[in-house]
Amino acid sequence: MTDEDADAERWLVIDGRRWRRTDPSLPEDVVAALTSHLGRGRSAVRAAKRAGDDEALQDARRRVGLAKHGLGERGPYWWEEPEADRLARARDALRELD
Repeated sequence: MTDEDADAERWLVIDGRRWRRTDPSLPEDVVAALTSHLGRGRSAVRAAKRAGDDEALQDARRRVGLAKHGLGERGPYWWEEPEADRLARARDALRELD
């Protein structure tokens, strides 16, 4: 794999800004569940901001963070960790979110 191919697998570029991609080794059902939590968390962030509810905003941001860590989009670079550790992190995040 060339450096360019590796970068394309690891990063998504939108308007010149790099965003870390979801760990491609995660099972589809885990990704779907974490993505669902991520979407609900983002929606809760918007609702809490509109309502001016700081406690709900903190909880919603925590949910978003957990989902993104589980997906490998935050935290240690997924490509630098053993696959078993990445899957364990994703499943731990999912358990905590459920």
